[in-house]
Amino acid sequence: MAPQAAAPAEYRIEDLAHASGATVRTIRAYQDRGLLPRPERRGRSNVYGDTHLARLHQIADLLDRGYTLASIKELLEAWDAGRGLGGVLGLVAEVNGPWTDEEAARISRADLDETFGGRPDDDAVAEAVELGILERVPDNDAEFLVPSPQELAVAAELHAAGVPLDAISGHLRELRGQVEHIAARFLDFTTEHVFARYLGHRPPSDREAAEAADLVRRLRPLAQQTVDAELARAMRLFATRHLQQHLGAPAPAPPHPDPAPVRLPAGTVRAVEDLVGRDNVSEFIAASAEREVRARALDGLAHQHRAAHAHQSGKSPSEGHC
Repeated sequence: MAPQAAAPAEYRIEDLAHASGATVRTIRAYQDRGLLPRPERRGRSNVYGDTHLARLHQIADLLDRGYTLASIKELLEAWDAGRGLGGVLGLVAEVNGPWTDEEAARISRADLDETFGGRPDDDAVAEAVELGILERVPDNDAEFLVPSPQELAVAAELHAAGVPLDAISGHLRELRGQVEHIAARFLDFTTEHVFARYLGHRPPSDREAAEAADLVRRLRPLAQQTVDAELARAMRLFATRHLQQHLGAPAPAPPHPDPAPVRLPAGTVRAVEDLVGRDNVSEFIAASAEREVRARALDGLAHQHRAAHAHQSGKSPSEGHC
């Protein structure tokens, strides 16, 4: 005898709230906004099912990802219309995925104090937590989560070189604002030129969402690569200039501008070609110009010599050559 299928789960609103983690008030608000299907009415009771529970989990997940309730309603309406939500959620997961290969680590409070001079500094730790350099571990005051060990290592090196902790945190705050501006500009740039075609209507289809997710994977490293290259260029430029200023070394002379091209009459060029051949035109003209310059330089020196001699004898420069 085949086993009977389990009966679908049924919930009262209080049970649904307990199973989903939402409050009764929130569930009713979702119903009023059209985010949650109406329950089945049985006598004087409302009965909810697994569909309602799954929908509540979807809403909670999208809220965690930063979507507004209005946007979630559009997505869920598309889902209900049969357009699918898998592609959009895949795109969301791609964007929310890690933007670095760096892995988080943990550090004990004792090791943290040792790394920064061996002296406990609760104010500096609180500042690091506020900046997100450290994250507290629930129910564990002896350890911290380090989202970016590389960033913590930089702070440790700067402190070891003599930079005060408050100066490091102040510099990081300033730098973070500048980097966030760069990130916003890069997103505006790629949205305008790459992603606008996927955002003209909402939500995108599964195919469009998959294409956009692939583009995110391909473009993900470009912002960091561009910033790395430009930072290296700027550091080389300003570090060299800074060193020259402090050592009193002369700045390198700017490169001499290329001379403007000289256009020769076509008849002159043809005459030179007939004289020396087409392959030798440039060389002949250069040699001729050099000879003319030297001849004029010699004439100038001779004229200066005649003028000096005439001045000594009381004659004009032309009188001795009549």
